[in-house]
Amino acid sequence: MPEALQPSGQPTRRAAIGLVGAASLSAATSRAPGRKGLRPKAASTYQFIRRSGPARSIAYLNGAVVAVFTDNARSVAVVGASRTFSEPAVTAQVHQTSWIRHAPYTWTASSSSAAWVAPWLDQQRANTYPDLLSMAMEYTAGRPIINDSNGIRYTGDASYGPIGDNGRSVGGDIQDYIGASWAFADGVTRTARADYLGCIDCSGFVRTVLGRRMRYPLLSGYTAGPGLPRRARDMAAFAPGAVVLPDTGTRPTALGALLPGDLLFFSTNGDGIINHCAFYLGVDTAGKKRFLSSRKTVDGPTMSDVAGASILDGTGYYASGLRSARRI
Repeated sequence: MPEALQPSGQPTRRAAIGLVGAASLSAATSRAPGRKGLRPKAASTYQFIRRSGPARSIAYLNGAVVAVFTDNARSVAVVGASRTFSEPAVTAQVHQTSWIRHAPYTWTASSSSAAWVAPWLDQQRANTYPDLLSMAMEYTAGRPIINDSNGIRYTGDASYGPIGDNGRSVGGDIQDYIGASWAFADGVTRTARADYLGCIDCSGFVRTVLGRRMRYPLLSGYTAGPGLPRRARDMAAFAPGAVVLPDTGTRPTALGALLPGDLLFFSTNGDGIINHCAFYLGVDTAGKKRFLSSRKTVDGPTMSDVAGASILDGTGYYASGLRSARRI
């Protein structure tokens, strides 16, 4: 499990607690009155209500919603303190109380009775370590470059790809961004291209956040397997997880099922082929559904409206091209 790093490149003490919510599942401890030593603190008692579209379990505590677990996915939306996501290139902000964590196991309809669930959810509700959304924002313009203890790039301002004779090249993948070889879940290892250091295209961005930061398995190629494929079109077709918005070949209009952290897929060339992907951030201060993605024109990850509004509302370039969504 990777460590959270300070700008100096040294791991923080809090990082050892767990990056993605899949660390120790033991309950918190408290000192027993009148006795030496520690004893486990009882886990909270949660109630779970089943819902469909997609199939999911809503966790309640004392009558309030505290988390959403989705069948066939590890991504969990945990209710917590409000954060604000912003970028200098856009006036709208996203205030978000959903913290997107990855559970240690894929959720099923019967998972609510599993022994790990209550202690894990207790831990995540108290955890203020960066979640998927805040990690993804760490690759936007101006964010500091941070290397790990081996000198390998960990996070920070990302580009899309180098500029060649015909404009900006096809973008980089995870190994290009970090500048080091990456061993994929299908047994293939790919080496970094030196001129692509710090570069990630739309799917490379998604893979870097999920693979490098959340430790989600990645595939080297374009087919189904035990992880996330390379291209946006293959993620839309084969990625693990739950289908939130199915691809019917037309723009979906009922977007109420979306949760922050969902992967969005777009077809913007008029040929019906998925050619772009993004993370859904949530509703912004203008009331629009905003997303975050890496783009060629903007040269890297952005939530801005430069070269196309990063929103799902209206008739803009990306809004009109939306085709489907998955929850990993």
